[in-house]
Amino acid sequence: MRTELAVDSWQDTRDTLHMWTQIVGKIRMALTPPVNHWWHVTLYLSARGLSTGPIPVAAGILDIEFDLVEHRLVLRTSDGDGRSLPLAGQSVASFYAATMDALGELGVAVEIHPVPNEVEVAIPFADDTEHCTYDAEQAQAFWRQLIDAGTQLQRFRSRFIGKVSPVHYFWGAMDLAVTRFSGRTAPMHPGGAPNCPDSVMHEGYSHELSSAGFWPGGGAEGAYYSYAYPAPAGFAEAEVPEGAYFSEELGEFLLPYEVVRAADDPDALVQAFLEATYRAASDLGEWPALTA
Repeated sequence: MRTELAVDSWQDTRDTLHMWTQIVGKIRMALTPPVNHWWHVTLYLSARGLSTGPIPVAAGILDIEFDLVEHRLVLRTSDGDGRSLPLAGQSVASFYAATMDALGELGVAVEIHPVPNEVEVAIPFADDTEHCTYDAEQAQAFWRQLIDAGTQLQRFRSRFIGKVSPVHYFWGAMDLAVTRFSGRTAPMHPGGAPNCPDSVMHEGYSHELSSAGFWPGGGAEGAYYSYAYPAPAGFAEAEVPEGAYFSEELGEFLLPYEVVRAADDPDALVQAFLEATYRAASDLGEWPALTA
């Protein structure tokens, strides 16, 4: 049973959660050795919500998890210590202060750039009392959508023998994504993401790719997406399953989540969408046969 969650219905909670995940993601980024395409900054689905996975610290390992079952942030270290704070009743400013205090109590010293990225209006975390809404049912419903999408993306990922990313959550745009690579370098990306250095995009798109994922936009209930960089000639005209389409505004294919929910065979529809859009990128882009 797929979860219904209208995008318009949870904007306040979404915006607050977005900023919270940026704070935690930036902590992971600051403490983790860099990995190509920014794979060291992402979060991951867990059995409770969204997690950093293991982060190396002086004590051994730190992990931080948004527990969307009991609705708290949990910080744990491998020496058995831990802290938690409730998600309800927190503004971005109070969440930021409480999280940094908890890290200090655990003996973890970290400095982050305390301003959000990839948003048009970037309020410093310490000053953001505007975003302060947390509806537990809405946050959990989004996580359920991500679980569904994660299952689909893992299945799609498993069929590829070339270089491919994990299925991971990018906190810049709140999307769960998986990316396949042709093995060839790409033209320098022009950048242009709001409040994000162009160098971030240069590294993320340094090699030719086909990327797909799910995010809470692009449809009434969110959408699966798929794009290529660089997009080969004819990519936008590629044939895709009924209900999917190419967005000229976004430069990518979209399959709205509400279309998936209403389908006779939702799993088959998503897999057909992912495969068709990847084939458009790889066939039209003449990717090496080994990765196709």
